Amino acid sequence: MANTDESNPLLPNQQPELKDDEKTKIPLSSAAAGTTPVPPFPVKPAVPMGWTADGVPVVEPMIMRSRDQWDSGLCACFGRTDDFCSSDIEVCLLGSVAPCVLYGSNAERLGSSPGTFVNHCLPYTGLYLIGQSFFGSNCVAPCFTYPSRTAIRRKFNLEGNCDALNRSCGCCGSFVEDEMQREQCESVCDFATHFFCHPCALCQEGRELRRRLPHPGFNAQQVLVMIPPNEQTMGR
Repeated sequence: MANTDESNPLLPNQQPELKDDEKTKIPLSSAAAGTTPVPPFPVKPAVPMGWTADGVPVVEPMIMRSRDQWDSGLCACFGRTDDFCSSDIEVCLLGSVAPCVLYGSNAERLGSSPGTFVNHCLPYTGLYLIGQSFFGSNCVAPCFTYPSRTAIRRKFNLEGNCDALNRSCGCCGSFVEDEMQREQCESVCDFATHFFCHPCALCQEGRELRRRLPHPGFNAQQVLVMIPPNEQTMGR
């Protein structure tokens, strides 16, 4: 007589009988549950993750952030006709007559710490006098002031000369693709900009900082001054 359990569709499929040596390889929990045994180690895929079939590592493309443009150009001496027009004229005059004051003001806005203006204005004045005395021009101070331009670029994610050339005419494409080479090239360009166009570079940085950062003195807490009322006299 045929076994009715084997032909009943409501019962789960029965596993085929295994040999004695194969039963010892299956854990008791798997044999009792009637499920497929899980091997004690993970099965490695045919092609590892991150590698191609030829064994070449797959390099994911690096997503580069697009950098913003400067608010004004390097040679835009008088800035733009907006709410900061008077401030741009002041920056132009300081860069032409007293670059030490403009450099100290830029460092004060960028650093926002007490004594920043004096700590940058006085050394710049000494370097300016050394350059004028020995070389007849202000060629010593730009060698020590170009890091301020690099700090402004990094703080506000501004494009440098390599990015500007790549955007305008497609030059310096290989440097722009690699982040480390691009930053090294931009640092060299910052030095060249300060050395050959020092007053224009200071004025451009001053215009950019005045539009983005308020003066540290404006952040001081207001002091409430109590003024007593005037003496009142009773009339007859």
